[in-house]
Amino acid sequence: MVGVIFRSRDHAPSPRGRIRPGYHWRVLSVITVGSMLTGMNASTLNVALPVVARHFDAGPSAAHWVLLSFMLTNTVLLVLFGRISDVVGRRTMNLGGYALFTLSSLLLGLAPSIEVLIALRVVQAIGFAMILANSTALIAHAFPADRLSQGMGVYISAISLAQVLGPSVGGLIAASAGWRWVFWFNVPIGLLAVCWGAVTLRKVPRGPREPIDVRGTLLLLGWLGGLLFAVSESSALGWDAAVVRAGLLACAVLLPVFWWTQRRTAHPLIDVSLYRDAAFSLANLAAFLHTLARFGVVLIFSLFFQGLWRVDAGTAGLAVLPVPIAMLASSPLAGLLARLAGARTVAVFGPACTAAGLLVLLPALDAGTPYWMFAVGLALMGAGSGIFLTCNTTAIMSRVPDDRLGAVNGQRLTLQNVGNTLGIAMSLTLITGPLPASQRPQVYAGLVPGTGDALLTGYRHAVIVMTAMALLSLAAAVAGMLAERAAGSREPAGP
Repeated sequence: MVGVIFRSRDHAPSPRGRIRPGYHWRVLSVITVGSMLTGMNASTLNVALPVVARHFDAGPSAAHWVLLSFMLTNTVLLVLFGRISDVVGRRTMNLGGYALFTLSSLLLGLAPSIEVLIALRVVQAIGFAMILANSTALIAHAFPADRLSQGMGVYISAISLAQVLGPSVGGLIAASAGWRWVFWFNVPIGLLAVCWGAVTLRKVPRGPREPIDVRGTLLLLGWLGGLLFAVSESSALGWDAAVVRAGLLACAVLLPVFWWTQRRTAHPLIDVSLYRDAAFSLANLAAFLHTLARFGVVLIFSLFFQGLWRVDAGTAGLAVLPVPIAMLASSPLAGLLARLAGARTVAVFGPACTAAGLLVLLPALDAGTPYWMFAVGLALMGAGSGIFLTCNTTAIMSRVPDDRLGAVNGQRLTLQNVGNTLGIAMSLTLITGPLPASQRPQVYAGLVPGTGDALLTGYRHAVIVMTAMALLSLAAAVAGMLAERAAGSREPAGP
């Protein structure tokens, strides 16, 4: 079968040679400030959410929608904003995202009701999607190809640092200054990002002025929104609930229609021709499988420590810190190694480390296991995530033409967010599977129903399936590495 082979971007014409030395690091500094802003936002609110719910006397459903409305809006808009940024300019989209996110954070702190707060969270998610859809694309365009992995390493480290600081900062702010300051805390950081970005970011050459695929956008909103809503609500309502089934049905009907239209539209939202490149497709598949393997680990082991070790939420949060700390340490190191050995070669070690960490955690699943064994397993998983995210993202973005960077980054992040949601739902479903339906809410509250034996069985099932996902990700990463080498050997030699 004939496929499309994309040369690495260092073989393609680029405006980089006309940009002063050091510009790529200044761009990275802008994106780093933005990643701290957006990365801390999610984790700080998770900690402060009970305080917000008590203030408004909100029920569990309304409190859940404070988080769910943000996640749904952000995910379904990433592809669209990535595509728009390629047309209107990434600088404009990025600065607009910072401004909207900052303004909505200011207004969120003034929200008079839970309904207004949820609506403003939707607005905040729009700004978040505008930022996120462009961050990696701006880095990929600014950095020379042989230094891109270093930039990605620093970027992933910044996100990891935000994850480490977020819960502590959120708890401290909510306890000392009140929940409103959890949102107002974003305002000075957002203003810094807007001002520094306006001074630093150059206008990136726009792609061709192509019309936006409105039909494809609506179909994407339909099937992706249905899937995410169904999966998110399944933990609370069960897979047999009518709304969950309706969401899954909408996804099953609209997804094939969406893919069919994308193959036949002159200017599609998703350029399906990119997926004819085996190395590109396998890198995205490996990323999706790795997300299924890793994303639920912090949540489920936080619940494990609270339920079976009977510690409070704060102590459980400290117990899972080896994940983001190891991720923070491994990301820049992986970026440096990728310069020497190649991004795809180093990326293979990511899912291998993740699988190794899960294999350490599997026999540790017992109330009497010493903590150091959990710490080793969690640290290995964090290191695997740092290595893989840095190098696999570099591998994906390095195979994309400059005028498609935003669109492809939006697709990559959408796939990642879907994997995040499915990974958590899969983990919680497997953990609570051996329990009667009446006892499952106790697990989500960090309690142990009955003797805990059935719960331990559920945890073992979850870790086994997560290990299988990590090994499949490893296989896809190896296959992608081999496909890229084969494609490279078929390319004609340069002049």
